[in-house]
Amino acid sequence: MQIKIHKRKNINALDSGSLSDLAFLLIVFFIVIAVFNVNMGFLMDLPKKNSSKLVNISDIIKIELTGDEKYLYENSEISEQDLINIVKNRVKERPNMTMFLSIDPMADYQAVVNVIDIVRANKVENFSFRMRGDTDEN
Repeated sequence: MQIKIHKRKNINALDSGSLSDLAFLLIVFFIVIAVFNVNMGFLMDLPKKNSSKLVNISDIIKIELTGDEKYLYENSEISEQDLINIVKNRVKERPNMTMFLSIDPMADYQAVVNVIDIVRANKVENFSFRMRGDTDEN
């Protein structure tokens, strides 16, 4: 009886289709879960859960944005340039002031963006806004 000795063949990694498929799937997976920050948008720091902050009433500027893109400050209509001047002066007087914007639901989105640009340009740190509803008082 003769014993046959078989030599194992080396497996070439390039011949293995499963490894290249696995590598391709991993590449696709990491591309899909990667975060691409194409447009920053509005970066706002939201308050932490269950946190509260006391604000002095004299530190608040209340602005109303009407449906026809008019700004109301202390119940009188002002222009966008007046709003810029008011914000600049208040930031000089009180650096930690808060701007509160009350928005009419019919207001144009661009008008809201313009106010946010004014807030950013004047480095107002505290900014709050809300949409007025049917039950809200003016």
